[in-house]
Amino acid sequence: MKVPEIRLFKEPDQSFIVYHEKKPFSPWHHHPEYELVLIKKGKGRRMVGDHIAHFKDSDLVLVGPDTPHEWLCDKEFFLTNGEFTGEGIVIQFTHDFLGEKFFNIHENKALRLFLAGSSRGYEIYGQSKSQIVSLMHKMIKMSDTDRFYSLFSIFKIFSSTTEFNVLSSPIFRESFWLKDNEPMQKALQYIIQNFQKQIQVNDLLQITNMSYSSFCNSFKYSYRMPFKEYLLNMRIGYACRLLTDAAKSISEIAYDSGFENLSNFNRQFRKIKDITPSQFQKQNIPR
Repeated sequence: MKVPEIRLFKEPDQSFIVYHEKKPFSPWHHHPEYELVLIKKGKGRRMVGDHIAHFKDSDLVLVGPDTPHEWLCDKEFFLTNGEFTGEGIVIQFTHDFLGEKFFNIHENKALRLFLAGSSRGYEIYGQSKSQIVSLMHKMIKMSDTDRFYSLFSIFKIFSSTTEFNVLSSPIFRESFWLKDNEPMQKALQYIIQNFQKQIQVNDLLQITNMSYSSFCNSFKYSYRMPFKEYLLNMRIGYACRLLTDAAKSISEIAYDSGFENLSNFNRQFRKIKDITPSQFQKQNIPR
């Protein structure tokens, strides 16, 4: 149940990849390249590390090397004849594609620090997003040379922008890739992919092949909180992102986030956020 490594094909004479994605987006996976993902057409659920959110057209995210991720489109983008109607643009590059020293030179300090933080994933917004999206659309039909220098224009934006949200928690990166922590990797992968369903501890005991006490102690040690608290925080975090989108009613959001009834959702939300879902929505919807 390890996270599979899935990589895009790179032409032998290319130093980096610009790819126009028209096939179903890859399932939960990782790869050694930095990946800048623009969703041209699609909406659904995005997972980067332990961060889960709703995505739609123009979603722009940078994912660092070997961070597990997935964009899962809603069913409406899969036609009965098997055709996929979603669409995206992907740019991939490795840390050494310009040589071992490029990102370490003095002039690239700001860019180097920005890329280092992308191991947790960045959601890019604002004017920075508009500029990058414009470049990515044009890069699809550019010559190799023009693409190369357009990537440098994106790097320049990276080096100075403050218009991004960090996605995955630092706890995820610390624990997920520990070689001796495979049972907890299996547990977290299962939680991330099934948090909207009713997950029982026994489900995770079967997956990890651990006893109840061993699992509970290991999970709390790895993720700094008990399993049930972690699952609750994941569901509330997902609900917060749906609330800011305002595309669904609060009752729909409650069920989409894994809660069986609205009253429990309201109670748990207030417990964690100190305000009600409706109050949170009013405070966070852009005017």
